[in-house]
Amino acid sequence: MEKECVYIEGGEEKEIEEVDGKLFRLLQKSDEMEAIIAELEVGAKSDEYFHKGEEIHLVLEGKIEYRVGNQVFEMKEGDTLWHPSDVPHSAENLGEKKAIYLTVSTPPTFM
Repeated sequence: MEKECVYIEGGEEKEIEEVDGKLFRLLQKSDEMEAIIAELEVGAKSDEYFHKGEEIHLVLEGKIEYRVGNQVFEMKEGDTLWHPSDVPHSAENLGEKKAIYLTVSTPPTFM
């Protein structure tokens, strides 16, 4: 049996979570993966997470410092990063304006 496609128009996110200068918008979620837009205000930092799976991040606007274990990546618009999710990881906006990035992860454990 063919699986159904899921189309969601912009602005119709499935879920939104906002706390302390951080906004997370769940765009899509399936049994296997999820796509989230994260917005970090200047100086905002995500909590450190680690969990089963893997992630890809794409910076859409601004600059972030992304930490994965002992590695530090200074990312700007257009940069991508893949990492295993079982290593502690976090993001911080070090720029002078809001930073926005897309995360696609599997399995869907964040939101």
